[in-house]
Amino acid sequence: MDIYLQQLPQQLVNGLTLGGVYALIAIGYTMVYGILGMLNFAHGEIYMIGGFTGWWVLHLLTRNNQVIMSAALVISLMIVLAMGVSGLVGLMAERFAYRPLRNAPRMNLLLSALGVSIFLQNLVLTYQGAKVRVFHITSLIPENIRVFHIGSTVFSFMRVLVIAVTFLLMGLLTILIKKTKVGKAMRATAQDIEAAAFMGIDVDRIVGVVFLIGSALGGAAGVLVGLLFTQVDYYVGFQAGLKGFTAAVLGGIGSIQGAVVGGLLLGLTESLAVTFLPSAYKDVVSFVILIAVLIIRPRGLMGEKIPEKV
Repeated sequence: MDIYLQQLPQQLVNGLTLGGVYALIAIGYTMVYGILGMLNFAHGEIYMIGGFTGWWVLHLLTRNNQVIMSAALVISLMIVLAMGVSGLVGLMAERFAYRPLRNAPRMNLLLSALGVSIFLQNLVLTYQGAKVRVFHITSLIPENIRVFHIGSTVFSFMRVLVIAVTFLLMGLLTILIKKTKVGKAMRATAQDIEAAAFMGIDVDRIVGVVFLIGSALGGAAGVLVGLLFTQVDYYVGFQAGLKGFTAAVLGGIGSIQGAVVGGLLLGLTESLAVTFLPSAYKDVVSFVILIAVLIIRPRGLMGEKIPEKV
């Protein structure tokens, strides 16, 4: 038991890091579902594109294993460009694959999302191959701050960076939704899309903004995970998408606060499970949670109960 207690602070830090990333992915799912009632199963591939964009930026700015500008600027460019490219891909998917089917049966939208997912995955496979791309980040971070200790807990610079950027993005999203006209329009559209259109809100524009923001956050998660675990490949979006979906369902899909809570809980649960179980069971724990939530509380921890019509 003493060994487990000694490991607890470290696993809490690890869980907070993972949970923040899961929350960013889950927000993308829940924003789209909140407005359109559809599950964007291409979201994992948009995350993957963010990871590859970050890798390309680092690759282009590296000469002889040394970056050609300051580490802070390189990391900032990686995150910003990953968000931009992923946001653009999400916007294009909404415009050309989802918008024409908005009034079609839900199954048509679901099949379209799966088609976009397969298309993006194979597009990256065609141009990048199946080879794992490695983030050579050792040259980015000065040796004296790569790792530091607080008691027995080990903090890496990248882990702290991931936590900081994750919560910064969540804070900015909260301000956008609660304090801006676009945010108010997003909330109105999520509440009743037909009434929002009747009141003069440009629904097409708002839906596009939702896809742009959700996809950008997914892209940020992709590059942050790439920096943390130093690799990305064309298949990485599949598992990340499942984890993000699990977090969204756990918190209550359609609720942004629920997505954050679900992501953090999932990350902490996975990390704590590793303390007591072999690491191979980490993913099993996640999907057991998903099945249990769907059976016991389908609307999630913070999802609203929809009254039945009689």
